[in-house]
Amino acid sequence: MKILLLGGGGREHAFARKFQKSPFCEQLFIAPGNAGTAQCGTNVALNPNDFPSLKTFVLEQDIEMVVVGPEEPLVRGIFDFFGTDEELEHVPVIGPSREGAQLEGSKAFAKAFMAEQQIPTADYQEFTQETVADGLDFLDKTNLPIVLKADGLAAGKGVLILTDREAAKKEFRAMLDGKFGEAGARVVVESFLDGIEFSVFVLTDGRDYKILPVAKDYKRIGEGDTGLNTGGMGAVSPVRFVDEKMMEKVEKRVIIPTIKGLQQRDIIYQGFIFIGLISVGGEPFVIEYNCRMGDPETEVVFPRLKNDLTELMVATANGTLNEITIEEDSRAATTIMLVSGGYPEGYEKGKVIHHLDNVKDSTIFHAGTRIENDQILTNGGRVLAITSFGDNFEEALTISKKNAKEINFEGKYFRGDIGMDLMG
Repeated sequence: MKILLLGGGGREHAFARKFQKSPFCEQLFIAPGNAGTAQCGTNVALNPNDFPSLKTFVLEQDIEMVVVGPEEPLVRGIFDFFGTDEELEHVPVIGPSREGAQLEGSKAFAKAFMAEQQIPTADYQEFTQETVADGLDFLDKTNLPIVLKADGLAAGKGVLILTDREAAKKEFRAMLDGKFGEAGARVVVESFLDGIEFSVFVLTDGRDYKILPVAKDYKRIGEGDTGLNTGGMGAVSPVRFVDEKMMEKVEKRVIIPTIKGLQQRDIIYQGFIFIGLISVGGEPFVIEYNCRMGDPETEVVFPRLKNDLTELMVATANGTLNEITIEEDSRAATTIMLVSGGYPEGYEKGKVIHHLDNVKDSTIFHAGTRIENDQILTNGGRVLAITSFGDNFEEALTISKKNAKEINFEGKYFRGDIGMDLMG
């Protein structure tokens, strides 16, 4: 099978490595890819949001399946673009329809969906420029800390947790005044939930579903979960406190109602659902939905997934997921992200990466890299993900940390405490 994979981060390198190992993947193209995906297939200089150019490439190369990594093409409607084009409708796209992608594309849509399906989540109100006064009044009555969410996609920066009421009002106005562009035209104000977060990944063909290995990511830049939020500084899988009893609750109260809700609304959804959850006193609440796999969670989930990814994607497209049994590696896996100096604020690109060949006993996933003059250079804030297995998290983390220290580039930074809160 000829597959086109869209995206160019660590998540897509994890996808590409799985496809590379599949005997059913005859040829793999990645658009645009990175220095790591170039080792798994053929990178092509295409923008995942340029649907007409993707159409030309798919037809010229006889592509048989398109797998979408990032959220933006899904929210923009790539599934619908292919499905309504006579020349493309025979090519399955792994990912939800435009309406299904609104689970991530619109916080207000997701909250209304959860309320409709009685899925446990934080209480909320939504406001627009026309209801600023009502919003400010609501903020006066809301308990601290206050959670503000830009309704649309804001590149991972549209969620703020504020402990000062006046600061919350200032940010609320700024969001509605265009701080995040159109993404902030509507702002969701949520009650703060105090607990410990984890991530559940579901693959659905629209009728049946399969639960993939559970993970926990770490978003703060500093050790001990301090400092600014990032796209993710690392992840672990499995998650010790997410036991069988917790997963029974998640499946019954969240996953099944989500799948049924999509069916009741006649929403076409053939792809991944990332459910960000928080355990509050042992009870699961949904923080957010994503309409794709997470990053850096994919870099720790896919190594533990024993199934052939091509087979899984074909079953998703054909509606035969009920015939698949998910197989997991029982070992612990830990991912450490190497980032550029200054990230998540200003940082420089184009730094030469040294000693990649010295890495042993870990898998390196390229996130923000490029090849120039036969050298691998940094090309983003998050540069490399280092994933290691161990009989326990201590062992896995030790191996990842050793290799994180071995690799070098100017300004390199990483957190050395990924997963340590789950040890003991």
